[in-house]
Amino acid sequence: MSILPRKNELGFFEIRLESIGGLGANLAGKMLAEAGVLGLDLNGSNFSSYGSEKKGSPVKSFVRFCDKEVEIRAHSPIEQPHVIGVFHEALYKTVDVVSGLTPDGIVLVNSTRKFDDIKDDLQIQYGTLAIVDALTIAVEEKTKVNTAMLGALFRICDFLDPDAMRNVIRNTFEKKYPHLVEPNIRTFDRGYFEVEFKSYEAPIDAIGKSFIRPLPLLGYETQEIGGVITSQANSVLKDLSGSRQGFLPQFEQEQCINCAACDTVCPDYCFVWEEGEDKRGRKQMFLKGIDYQYCKGCLKCVEACPTSALSELRETIGFADSNRVKQHFPYVSGGIS
Repeated sequence: MSILPRKNELGFFEIRLESIGGLGANLAGKMLAEAGVLGLDLNGSNFSSYGSEKKGSPVKSFVRFCDKEVEIRAHSPIEQPHVIGVFHEALYKTVDVVSGLTPDGIVLVNSTRKFDDIKDDLQIQYGTLAIVDALTIAVEEKTKVNTAMLGALFRICDFLDPDAMRNVIRNTFEKKYPHLVEPNIRTFDRGYFEVEFKSYEAPIDAIGKSFIRPLPLLGYETQEIGGVITSQANSVLKDLSGSRQGFLPQFEQEQCINCAACDTVCPDYCFVWEEGEDKRGRKQMFLKGIDYQYCKGCLKCVEACPTSALSELRETIGFADSNRVKQHFPYVSGGIS
């Protein structure tokens, strides 16, 4: 008898992980597949899809499970997953992370926010929403987000054996990083026990509804005039919020001595300056604030700051937008003036 709770028409139980580079979704997918294959004698496969291999770029990791007698000959991206794991909330801005979600599907999100707020942001009408504060767990245990997300995924996929994953964690770390074995097992266990669930009933018209593959946003009818790419590598429109891994610098102007140590180490020119006069009437540049649109949260400025003007802050939704100090670019709607 199959232990898989449900399958698609090809006999697969499918999981899609949505993440950004640097959070370990690729490794999480590998370990998840390994635990199912070695621990439960299932057939399984895993592969990832990503562009440039750098922190902050979107990453998708795909995992397929099936019964032992079923061969896996499908190697295409998973479009209608049974489970979706979202490692970073900033992905909502650029990626439809819940595309293809089935009425009985489950979405796991790394977040501290309320269920209904996340449901509204994701624009989902049905299914089960799971939330785990993977970042806080990882910070407290001095590990990474992916292990906490794995713990929550094992709670969701209750046909998987948590002991199999604990063995995979040991085998992965014990040779090169033995000191990380126990912290990662604790992180896994906390993700497993701290995840919370809330279900939203699917309307009758959603059940049995056929999947429609989303079309590209840009085509020959919708592309900008001249084929202009408006976001990639564009210094005006570029938004690096998806590169942040949960933290950003907080600026306290009263503590700032305008030494420019932060600006010297910043790789993305996030700091906004304005000319003024000191107490003696001499011309001087004063730090006005941070343009968070270009901040990827590397926190080099916090390390360089000789005072307490810059400090590490756990990012919350809306903080960067409401505290952003915009650069004085000669930009107007529709192009650069």
